[in-house]
Order: sequence, then C-alpha cells, then structure tokens
Amino acid sequence: MLLMLEDDRERIGRFTEALKRVDPALPLVIWRSARKMIREVEAFLPSARLISLDHDLEPWGGDSEDPGDGIDVARFLAGRAPACPAIVHSSNGTRSDWMIGELDLGGWDFRRVAPIGDDWIESYWGAIVRKLLRRHPPALRLPNARPGRPGHRS
Repeated sequence: MLLMLEDDRERIGRFTEALKRVDPALPLVIWRSARKMIREVEAFLPSARLISLDHDLEPWGGDSEDPGDGIDVARFLAGRAPACPAIVHSSNGTRSDWMIGELDLGGWDFRRVAPIGDDWIESYWGAIVRKLLRRHPPALRLPNARPGRPGHRS
C-alpha cells in the first residue's frame, strides 16, 4: 500500500496513473489534509510499503478545516517507528528540507523528489517508487501469526 499526502487534483490523477504503471496491484490511499492523515494513518502503517508527502496544501471548496502541511505529518511519523520508506515530493525547497530533517531524526529511510519538468511524476517519481518497492518487498504475513513472533502460527 502506498500512502500519500497530496492536495492537487491533477497531480493526484498523475500519481495514480504512474503508480499503476509501476505496480497495478498496489493500493493507493490519498489524504488531502495533513490533519486528517494524522488522525487516520496509524491504522494503515502496518500495511504501508511507501509514503509520499507534499508540503503545501490548499483547502478545496467546502473544506471546513485547515489542511495543515507536510511538516505536520513528517513530525507525526518521526515520533513512530519507521514502517517503510518515505518520499518528499514538494516544490517548497525549504519546507522539504524541514520535512526531511524530521524524518531523518525519526530514523526513516527517505528520498526527495523535486518536481522539475513537465513529466517529473511519470519519470522521476515513478522511477524512485519502483526502486524503493524493489528494495522493500512486502512483509510476509502468515494467517494467525502473533505480533512479535514472525511466522509463528497459533
């Protein structure tokens, strides 16, 4: 499962298509709000193979809550045990550095993908996703395995 913080409709479509080309079977869960992601992401972390985070978030029409920003999520993740690699894909260079700093302090494996060029999602982001997914295959989860004892069946 790939978990993503992204607010731009057009980019969401492009990320979705790029991920389908990398791994058509990998589910994509997207949050447009950092605050909502923080409230909900904990349940998804055990199944996550990759997280991709934007920084600057704009509310959509009808949104009643300030969406926060990517630093909020990076700080939240830094306070948890690393679950999978993370990508910071924001055009905000300074804030991307801050997000990377938070992830680094938390011991997370991370990459930065700068949105340069018209096809950065399809080419650069997609290539990084492919590489990270190969390096971090899904964990083997046996039915009835007890937490803390991999592969042990009750």
